Amino acid sequence: MRVGLVQLNVGDDPQANLSATVPLIRQAASAGATLVLTPEATNILSPDRKRQQAVLREQADDPTLSALQSEARRAGIWLLIGSLALKSGDDDRFVNRSFLIDPDGGIAARYDKLHMFDVTISETEQYRESAAYRPGDRAVLAEAAGVPVGMTICYDLRFPHLYRALAQQGARILTVPSAFSPTTGEAHWQVLLRARAIETGCFVLAPAQCGIHAAPHSPDRQPRRSHGHSLAVDPWGKVLADGGVTPGLTMVELDLGAVDRARSRIPSLTHDRHFDGP
Repeated sequence: MRVGLVQLNVGDDPQANLSATVPLIRQAASAGATLVLTPEATNILSPDRKRQQAVLREQADDPTLSALQSEARRAGIWLLIGSLALKSGDDDRFVNRSFLIDPDGGIAARYDKLHMFDVTISETEQYRESAAYRPGDRAVLAEAAGVPVGMTICYDLRFPHLYRALAQQGARILTVPSAFSPTTGEAHWQVLLRARAIETGCFVLAPAQCGIHAAPHSPDRQPRRSHGHSLAVDPWGKVLADGGVTPGLTMVELDLGAVDRARSRIPSLTHDRHFDGP
């Protein structure tokens, strides 16, 4: 299976971000990708909630989603839109929603990020995702080109029980589109992705945001930064590809037979035992 990982450096203008995303998807399709993946926050990264409120739309009216559905249909590919920030329609908070688009442009599956990034990394670096985003409440296992895919987003990566559950229900590929912070990315990004692959015997595909995210509509606010390094990891924990720190496309071939080989060598997914305590 030939896969394309799209690495982006989006800002606070969804239309400009779409214009940067589409050529990379087309490049991946031209290179023979069956499945193309974009990062978390494909449509916008902004430090300004008022800016988000002004430009974001609900799913049915979102121009980025509509345009990328058309791209998948035009190219005849499976497209994992890592996530879009969307108005929820239920309350004042947004949703962080991943979409799997089929080659006809239809929505095959969607997943709302379960775990909110509410952390204090340092006195100067703090995040409160739950203040603006409503968490999801359902794990999602979908199918792309006949391959079961477990859908997750970014901070979910730190909750291994989610990945184990997806693998035990049949996932052979796990997707982790992200906009990881540079601080945690340098320390934890690769080791956590490799751990999830090793624990589950799955391929892990993690398209990422990178660099400093321009916010011209909020010049008085500190812009976001992201770690980059889109990764593809095989079921034995080997890094197959690393997208570096600049926007672009990373192509990788997946030998899906590696899933069965890894799981036959260490069948830990079948070795769960009930225990009491602590």
